[in-house]
Amino acid sequence: QVQLVESGGGLVQRGGSLRLSCAASGFTLDYYAIGWFRQAPGKEREGVSCISVTTLDAYYADSANGRFTISRDNSKNTMYLEMTNLKDADTAVYHCAAGTTCGGWTVAYGVGYWGEGTQVTISS
Repeated sequence: QVQLVESGGGLVQRGGSLRLSCAASGFTLDYYAIGWFRQAPGKEREGVSCISVTTLDAYYADSANGRFTISRDNSKNTMYLEMTNLKDADTAVYHCAAGTTCGGWTVAYGVGYWGEGTQVTISS
C-alpha cells in the first residue's frame, strides 16, 4: 500500500521552531521530487517547498524562503521540513507529496502521491 504519513505537527509559539517528517511506504522516494504543501482555512493550497531527486535543486515559496529548510533521507525513505521563526501566517495543515518534478510545484504539476496532512498551529 502506497502511503505518505506526516508527523511532527502541533502547537508552537510565534517565533518558535518545528520539524515535520514524512515517511513513505509502498514506494521509494529516491526517484521522486518531494516536498510540502500547506492549506490554511479559507485559503488556497500553497506549494511551500520541493527538493529534486538529486537534491541539487530546492524550491521555496517566498513565504518560506530563509525560514524553512527541506531535506530528504533516502536511506530512511523520509523527507523533512525544518521550520524556524514561525509566524501566525504559518498556521495550516501541512501535506507532504511526491511527484515527477519541482517545476510547477506551486500548481502541484506532476504530483502523484499525497499525505493526509499534519496540523501546525502558531500561538501568540
